[in-house]
Amino acid sequence: MNVKGQPAHRTTTAHIQAAYPFVAEGGLGGRGVYIGRDVYGGSFCYDPWELYGRELTSPNAVVIGIVGRAKSSLVKTYVFRQSVFGRQAWIVDVKGEYDRLAEALGVQPITLSPGGSVRLNPLTPRAGAERQLNLLYSVAAAALERALTPEEKRGAQEALHVLRSRCNREPTLPDVVDILIHPNAEMADALAMSTDELAVSVRPMAFALDQLCSGNLRGMFDGPTTPGLDLDAPLVVLNLRAVLNTHTTALGILMTCATAWLQAMIDAETDARSAKRIVVVDEAWRILSNLGIGEWLQQSFKLSRGLGAQNVVVMHRLSDLRSTGAEGSREVRLAEGLLADAETKIIYAQPPDQLPQTRELLGLTDTEAELLPHLRRGWALWKVGQRSFLVQHRLSSSEHELVDTDARMAVKASA
Repeated sequence: MNVKGQPAHRTTTAHIQAAYPFVAEGGLGGRGVYIGRDVYGGSFCYDPWELYGRELTSPNAVVIGIVGRAKSSLVKTYVFRQSVFGRQAWIVDVKGEYDRLAEALGVQPITLSPGGSVRLNPLTPRAGAERQLNLLYSVAAAALERALTPEEKRGAQEALHVLRSRCNREPTLPDVVDILIHPNAEMADALAMSTDELAVSVRPMAFALDQLCSGNLRGMFDGPTTPGLDLDAPLVVLNLRAVLNTHTTALGILMTCATAWLQAMIDAETDARSAKRIVVVDEAWRILSNLGIGEWLQQSFKLSRGLGAQNVVVMHRLSDLRSTGAEGSREVRLAEGLLADAETKIIYAQPPDQLPQTRELLGLTDTEAELLPHLRRGWALWKVGQRSFLVQHRLSSSEHELVDTDARMAVKASA
């Protein structure tokens, strides 16, 4: 058997089905968005909501592929095509790659930049008190780059309690910083400490959070959410490109805040108003290295069914997961746990040195693992539940410009 672009194999007819189990696949049916061509069959369509209860028990997905193999093209066209079915997408865009998609859908990206005019409040109370507290824990842990101590957790909890009773508006990060630096007697009594002891125990957390409220990181997450943002548009893009260009080291915590705000908006919706939504977190390895956001993101994965949302995590290679912490650490276990909670795995070409780890973490067969180094641009191995497909992603003529990220590399013809 010789399929264009794939290595040839020799086998007998008695063993061909075992050697290439894809031959026996009948596809996932015709309901859902068109992805491309199943190399051993016909058209390949996919929709997690249509497949839920039949092929999938979880809507979440992970997309893995080295640079230049068109994984971002898949994500963009998937979102674009799903909009036809009324699916909304919310995207944390680190590189500013989704501007053309936003333009095609007639929406304006929400652009965040230090000292800019748009603010998002990651402590919005819309999702409820418990979720609000969890978001504060996640943001604080991301700022500290470590897990919170018991004293810091209780201090954060009491800070929110006092602010809710004192303020006639939603709490913000500057409010939390101020009350942590200057705790009152009510907070100290709740922790059976003096105000001085409490101030000392929570001071590292207060100073870490203050990084988002002052200095060169101010103006993005340090106040109430800017009114007038269109959150009902078919696509909501949080563009963090300006942050990437100027504050690479702080990008992880800013992605944490942006993702936390997005998830809070989703959590706050009622069943009557909720929409089926795709939440895309690109460059996911930047936030998975933080224990707090790893735990929070895992919780979001587990809540996705009840929220009717599909979380899509995008990364280059699976070794990115294990670079989130020391071997056997809580960070690594959480990152690997996301794979278990993502029943759709889309794997583009991987270099040979990645094959053992990829096979282990994704449970690939020998045949599936051997294919990965040879996959051409636009080809991917799709693992959907218990089934596997080799799929060539197809673009329409109008979509080529939509997904082009190589414009600056193109050589223009001289006049």
